Amino acid sequence: MNSAARLTASRRRWGLAFCAALALACALLALLVGSVEIDLGAVMAGVGPDDTIFWKLRLPRVALAAMVGAGLAASGAALQPALRNPLASPDIIGVSGGAALAAVLALAWMPAWASTAGVPLLAFVGAGAAAAFVYRASLVNGRLDPYTQILVGVVFNTFCASLILLVNALADASRTRSIVFWMMGGVSVQPWPALALAGSLFAVGIVMLMGQARSLNLSGLGDDTAASLGFDASRCRATVFAASALVVGASVALTGVITFVGLVVPHLMRRLLGSDNRLLLPASVLGGAAFLVASDTIARWALAPVELPVGAITAMTGGPFFLYLLRRHGRVRAEDGP
Repeated sequence: MNSAARLTASRRRWGLAFCAALALACALLALLVGSVEIDLGAVMAGVGPDDTIFWKLRLPRVALAAMVGAGLAASGAALQPALRNPLASPDIIGVSGGAALAAVLALAWMPAWASTAGVPLLAFVGAGAAAAFVYRASLVNGRLDPYTQILVGVVFNTFCASLILLVNALADASRTRSIVFWMMGGVSVQPWPALALAGSLFAVGIVMLMGQARSLNLSGLGDDTAASLGFDASRCRATVFAASALVVGASVALTGVITFVGLVVPHLMRRLLGSDNRLLLPASVLGGAAFLVASDTIARWALAPVELPVGAITAMTGGPFFLYLLRRHGRVRAEDGP
């Protein structure tokens, strides 16, 4: 679909209907696929082990994957126009790295009784601090340079990864295994109260991002042009950073570092539905949920009963996609000249 096409009510309705159908299909498939086949008749009757597997294991896991995927994809979809950087996503520009470092510090040394609330809180603080630092370090002559931002983000992520390895080496042996597994990124079964709290955090962050849809449409014009139209670019970026920090902090605290969801999904939705953020943001929410639910299903099913880290599945998908985007946009920049 042409990205320059005018956004009409019909186009928005059909685009969102397609994404919703895709997300629902992935969720239904994930509920049925696993190392153990379940009998839907027993589930509907509410008896037997099938009922327990469905309601207490698979449904909470699918719900968590959908929430995390939706949040990460929405964050990437908003960061790209806000920073005028098509390669921006929470894991590439360092937001996830900052959240991961803060969460690992909490996992390593925070008392167990305080970790339930402390890990998400510190992950949120780390994500916000990382976003602010990378943004400030990427300014060249007072203006944001997208490729400088990518380099700063890669260096910052490498620095955070080295500190995480140091923390892991110094932490108590009983906690190192959980830290290593958590760093690979994985969707696990969480109790419903934790999912309800996480859902509220994701909902607040996603609503904040969607509230900036019209402003994000103007951000591509540049700060000076947008300012002449009454658009405050710095305020829009601050809101996007805060919402992204909230979403990424919650996701990292629950699933560890899951990469490339915020890069792959927005670009796919943009190619299918266009670049108007009034459609792109809600479509990315649904597409991100579908993408991570499908990735987690593959992680559970591919080598069952052995379970793969879902972060490995998303990285294998997103790594080549990132290189493709880097080459494509680098070639366009070279053709445009200095």
